[in-house]
Amino acid sequence: MNLSHKVLRQFILIAIILTIHVIHVHSQTIIPVETADNAVVLQAGVNGDVSCVYLGKKLRSVTEYGQITGVNRQADDYTGLYNSAYTSSGSRNLLEPAITVTHADGNNSLDLKYVSHEVKKISDDVSLLTILLKDPVYDFEVTLCYRSYFRENVIEQWSRIIHHEKGAVTLQKFASANINLQGNSYWLRQYHGDWAREMQPEEIQLSHGIKTLDSKLGTRANLFMPSVFMVSLDRPATEDEGGVLYGALEWSGNFRTDLEVDPQNDLRIISGVNNYASPYSLRSGELFETPAFLYTYSAHGKGFASRNLQSWARNHKLLDGKGTRLTLLNNWESTYFDFNESRLKELLQDTKRLGVDLFLLDDGWFGNRYPRNDDHAGLGDWQENRKKLPNGIAAIAREAQANQVKFGIWIEPEMVNPKSELYARHPDWVVKQPQRPEYYFRNQLVLDLSNSQVQDFVFQVVDSLFIKDPALAYIKWDCNAVIYNAYSVKLKNNQSQFYVDYVLGLYKVLQRIRAKYPDVPMMLCSGGGGRVDYGALQYFTEYWPSDNTDPLERIFIQWEYSYFYPAIASSNHVTDWGRQPLKFRVDVAMMGKLGFDIVVSKLNEQDLKFCQNALKTYNEIKPVIWQGDQYRLANPTEGSVASMLYVNADKDKAVMFNYLVNSRYGEGSRRPVKLKGLEPGANYRLKEINFYPGTNPLVDGRVYSGDFLMSLGFNPDVNTNRTSVVIQLELVR
Repeated sequence: MNLSHKVLRQFILIAIILTIHVIHVHSQTIIPVETADNAVVLQAGVNGDVSCVYLGKKLRSVTEYGQITGVNRQADDYTGLYNSAYTSSGSRNLLEPAITVTHADGNNSLDLKYVSHEVKKISDDVSLLTILLKDPVYDFEVTLCYRSYFRENVIEQWSRIIHHEKGAVTLQKFASANINLQGNSYWLRQYHGDWAREMQPEEIQLSHGIKTLDSKLGTRANLFMPSVFMVSLDRPATEDEGGVLYGALEWSGNFRTDLEVDPQNDLRIISGVNNYASPYSLRSGELFETPAFLYTYSAHGKGFASRNLQSWARNHKLLDGKGTRLTLLNNWESTYFDFNESRLKELLQDTKRLGVDLFLLDDGWFGNRYPRNDDHAGLGDWQENRKKLPNGIAAIAREAQANQVKFGIWIEPEMVNPKSELYARHPDWVVKQPQRPEYYFRNQLVLDLSNSQVQDFVFQVVDSLFIKDPALAYIKWDCNAVIYNAYSVKLKNNQSQFYVDYVLGLYKVLQRIRAKYPDVPMMLCSGGGGRVDYGALQYFTEYWPSDNTDPLERIFIQWEYSYFYPAIASSNHVTDWGRQPLKFRVDVAMMGKLGFDIVVSKLNEQDLKFCQNALKTYNEIKPVIWQGDQYRLANPTEGSVASMLYVNADKDKAVMFNYLVNSRYGEGSRRPVKLKGLEPGANYRLKEINFYPGTNPLVDGRVYSGDFLMSLGFNPDVNTNRTSVVIQLELVR
């Protein structure tokens, strides 16, 4: 064989080796996304389809992820797309899509193929995986984004959509995430509600077909159905056992989550902005980025999943999640709309006497031509009412400073009353159909935040408050109406973009506020829990769970919120709602960010003394409540006692709240409550705290091992005479 033949043979051999290598990579490009305990495994096949082949407990060996598909013996997947990582429509897909488009030429087909992927290390805890997908026929691409939080076992997933076609493309559906679970059965825990009945749980077994969770309210989108949910595998998970996935969309408007049990008995979860009445026109070269869908998986029950999510929120998402919070006195239930400067000065003295940090002036302080004396007028006219506040907000702020307390204020800047100067001046700023009768929610309408002029106006509402009081220390941001008769004068012929552009406009305003006032605490309020999501909470320090402040009801409401949100974000006020004694009301409010909405001047001497002492106690234990691990010990829906435990990171301090939730004869804590999260080999001293003056605590200095408390438990002696008992645990050194 001459030299030329040898060279040719070697060339052919090298080419074959290279070809085999490329085929091998393309046939099984394994892309694992790992956290401390879990993994999501993606796989790009020989034809470029990207699939989600696994979501669950992390394997010890990364190399074994490549063997996952080989152990399944399921029914035929006629499409090869059942477990697609981002299912497109119009080609060979037969199931619910994550994305549907109409191309510039009118064609509705889309087929997304793997091009490349990249992993970036953002920090010790955070990594970002991006996977580029392209259509081989149309100049259209989607980038799948997976931001993983290693220590917290949380993943945020979203998509970036762009095209370079000759003309606009219409996005008919544009989900954030498309994930897949494998199990023998699936149990969905979802929530429903209404005003004062937030976070009502329901749990069902999913059957074949599609279960959809969604909202079409525009604003206050969580009023009837929150976007949070959990799915248990094989059986309903308990606090400490079972596989369970928590999901939530970081979006403050219309959402949609489809849960589809497919022909292979796998569960497909597709979540994102609701495409209801919202086809979105995308110009050539324009980037559309969906909001993040977050999820965490636990192989050890609901408690582990919620602690992961709470830790993630404090460390990464909630504004100032590792910081402090202000206790406050709110005037709403003391005065409602009926107050003046003299009355507010009295309340400021009560604020100091009570011992809280801040006085919050609620609704009713504004409007002159149409004074805000009830909820029928004045909303939108953000000048001080001269009759109520002749010397303006600045005078109240100075009085607060003289009483050594901070000052905060209520606003609802997204809304307008038809009976207002703003409505008369700018009817084109109001969301309403031009030829249809107006329809009101709480006697008001919504301003069009898709309009940049309205965005400027809302920003200036906030900015002007700081001009009047540079030391303004707190803002309660309310949102009490949903959107009827959706229409934007500004959008003209692009009305289908309104629901999306409204929320994007809201976020633009909040970003401007936070750029100028990064540290001012703000409460996210929406007639209660109508707008509680992590898309908004990145701009707020806390949220208002419900206007229902009956402490017995609040135990149930706050319990359900605790699965998804940390205690530091839950704004809980002591009010006169309910029949429970003052101590019970204060104890329930302590399980979060404490506030008061009571008439301090009407408290008797003992009640006032108790509240003052309770605030001192709260200041001592709040670091454990705000930053500690939360353990739900006794579920109020399953017995007569509710019990919640908070344990700090060092496991040397803990606080246990216990309540009687059944008033029938003889009910109480008949059996001990088993604690969790303690050091088994350590000893803990138990002490009853926050007891009412003149009563004798039953628990004072008893010492138990962590092993005893977690194995046998402790009985807090809750009964009809002791309806609320708080126990402090401290490590014996």
